[in-house]
Amino acid sequence: MRTAEGLSSAEAAQLLKQAGPNQLPTEKPVSQWRKLWGEMTHFFALMLWCAAALAFIADMPQLAVAIIVVVIVNGVFAHIQQERAQHAAAKLRGLLPADVLARRDGKVRKVHASELVVGDVVLLSAGDRVPADVVLLTAQACAVDESMLTGESDPVPKTAGDQAWGGTFLVNGYGEAAVAATGAKTRLAGIAALTSAAVPPPTPLSLELRRIVRVTAGMALGIAAVFFLASLLVGFQWRDSFLFSIGVAVALVPEGLLPTVTLSLAMGAQRMASRNGLVRNLEAVETLGSTTFICTDKTGTLTQNRMNAVEVFTADGAIHVAGDGYAPEAHIEGRGVEKAAQAALAARTASQGRAELHDGQWRAQGDPMEAAMDVLARRLTGTVSGPVPSRRFPFDPARRRESAIVGQDLFCKGAPETVLPVCESVPGPVRDQVDVMANMGLRVIAVARRRLGGAPGTWQSAAAAELETGMELLGLIGLQDPPRPDVGDVIRTARQAGLRVAMITGDHPATAAAIARQIGLTGTPEYVLEGAALPEDDQVLGALLDRDGVVVSRVSPEQKLRVARALQSRGHVVAMTGDGVNDGPALREADIGVAMGLSGTDVAREAADLVLLDDHFGTIVAAIEQGRATYANIHRFLTYHLTDNVAELTPFVIWALSGGHFPLALGVLQILALDIGTDLLPALALGAEPPGRRVLTQPPERRHLMDRRLIIRVFCILGPVEAAVEMAVFSAVLAGGGWTRGRDPQVPLQMAASGAAFTAVVLGQLANAFACRSATVPPWKLGWGTNRLLVWAVLAEAAILGACLYLPSLAALLGQSPPPPEGLLLALLAAPAVLLADWIHKSVRGRLRRTKDQSL
Repeated sequence: MRTAEGLSSAEAAQLLKQAGPNQLPTEKPVSQWRKLWGEMTHFFALMLWCAAALAFIADMPQLAVAIIVVVIVNGVFAHIQQERAQHAAAKLRGLLPADVLARRDGKVRKVHASELVVGDVVLLSAGDRVPADVVLLTAQACAVDESMLTGESDPVPKTAGDQAWGGTFLVNGYGEAAVAATGAKTRLAGIAALTSAAVPPPTPLSLELRRIVRVTAGMALGIAAVFFLASLLVGFQWRDSFLFSIGVAVALVPEGLLPTVTLSLAMGAQRMASRNGLVRNLEAVETLGSTTFICTDKTGTLTQNRMNAVEVFTADGAIHVAGDGYAPEAHIEGRGVEKAAQAALAARTASQGRAELHDGQWRAQGDPMEAAMDVLARRLTGTVSGPVPSRRFPFDPARRRESAIVGQDLFCKGAPETVLPVCESVPGPVRDQVDVMANMGLRVIAVARRRLGGAPGTWQSAAAAELETGMELLGLIGLQDPPRPDVGDVIRTARQAGLRVAMITGDHPATAAAIARQIGLTGTPEYVLEGAALPEDDQVLGALLDRDGVVVSRVSPEQKLRVARALQSRGHVVAMTGDGVNDGPALREADIGVAMGLSGTDVAREAADLVLLDDHFGTIVAAIEQGRATYANIHRFLTYHLTDNVAELTPFVIWALSGGHFPLALGVLQILALDIGTDLLPALALGAEPPGRRVLTQPPERRHLMDRRLIIRVFCILGPVEAAVEMAVFSAVLAGGGWTRGRDPQVPLQMAASGAAFTAVVLGQLANAFACRSATVPPWKLGWGTNRLLVWAVLAEAAILGACLYLPSLAALLGQSPPPPEGLLLALLAAPAVLLADWIHKSVRGRLRRTKDQSL
């Protein structure tokens, strides 16, 4: 079938009917309703739905409606934040060209790419995207950019008989090729299948929230069962006891926690966007904070993604260090350097590249290598001009050089191993310098010239091999994609933060290792691996990679996927960067997929959780900093919520222990008002706390949200103090109104005492909001106004308290009334009591920590 004549239209039609169109398989998209439904039926939401149902059963419709509103509003908000779905496989279809030139019925015709079949012969020229997997029948100086599939930045030379993959494109030369595979059988489709099959692991936050839900639900049901039995013992009817216990269970459910977590993540995402990190998945905000291992690409992330002539070695043995060739003030002198640079420009034959000055900085346009040569020449002469070549000999994979005739001169440039042998004389230091430059990770280009004698007719028709002999070597030019200026500092910051960093790239190992050394990535000894040499056993692979400063070069998509899985199997939370189609599966599989926003493909961006708007490695570390801050903020407002729960539960415990002889200080609707009314805004404001100074000075905290420190602080310090003031105020108002034990208080007295207890809890939470800003520093050392959102939230909390007490209809609904003056004064003690207890606890912990450090 692989013949140069191609197929007839009838044969093509028959094959198209059998094999189907040359299109990548598509996935059925998930409907928006299903996505929205998923936001309202996850683990935490299901618990709230159960709470709403129980509230209806307990004849508390207001509570049930309020919970339902919370779930719906939160689900809609989360859905809007994550409305962009994962369509990586669909984006791949756009990488295939619409029309191609093919031989049909013995003639060259324009055919839609979807109509190609195996056996078709297509005509390709520089700039064309390859429409399917093909085998080259003829190839004239062909080079194919396969970076989207392999990650290798240099074009791959192709000769007749070589394969070219669908979706790649020809950067040089022309040729004819026979179609070998179409549609779902192409290599591109295989990567699409890998991307679709890769299942993102559950995020640390989702696992923690499930744990909190299980603990909270278990506590609520257990406590409800206890109160059910207690109410029966004190003489309640079976039905009343059941309804009462349901009310207690619903009251203990933290209804405000779900919207608080969602909005905190959204605020973290907004802050990341202001630092050039676009988060596509809200939970990725917190996952970033849990990251322990960063697998980063080289080009554009650690480097500047621009070719730069950094060193010129001239034939006279002089080394000229060019420095940052793109800096506008950069200057270099030397006649030999000028001759080498001008010759390199004159020898270009196909792709053009130049540099333009924008905003005081040189910008590369077109081919990066030619742009680097252009910049070098401009720095030497100020302008680039000269006659147009009369004849060009394009780059040939066999020759590995290109030449052009300008006037009576033949200018040539290419790989040193192919240019030096055709020169008349090559000093020994030149060959040594080639090795030196290569070991520095530079791409070395040799430049030569030959004066053509005789009449033009004697050499205008000669072959390149005849003319490229006896040349004069002008020099060597060392090219480099320079590291970003601050990337070394960022890597040091990452290590200080307990992060391990590995370079995963498709580039040559020598180039990757050289860049890694320059930026301080590699350690001692160096670990530079090649994808083909990675061990087959995943456990051995994980042990080999689980170290800081590893460099893995020449990786394939499947190998990159294995790297992510191997590190995850060793307990790491992995952030994987990528920009090409080949990176899609690994980006989906990693805990955090990080795509390049400037240079990346749509496929990479759609498969990723985080998109770098500036392609800078430093943005990853900045995003991790914000992720850790978000995790700390969730820990803060969880402490805030649970402290309130202690104060809410205490009245029921005292009532049960007294056998029903001590009145309930708070009712179920008052607890709902605390959870959703007064507490919600301060909790959200705690989610706006900026990252602390020590966030990136220590390893990530691999601890549960509800850990031992939180439990001690909530259930042994803050909660009991708040509850003690609450019950003391309630008892004082009852006693002041003439109540004695064993009698039911009058309704007005009960409502006034309950209003005083409610006030004490709100004021205690007001102080608790400031105390929860830090686990180690008292609020007055942080500054009362450094979190302005919290100040406004606390003022709003005070206003809601006033409405709950002094709006008659609302107060009556909650079962309370304004407390008497003495009750209000006692309730005011809740704020200083909470702050004093918090200060004592932090001081004791600080002394114990310092004592422990000194003993070590």
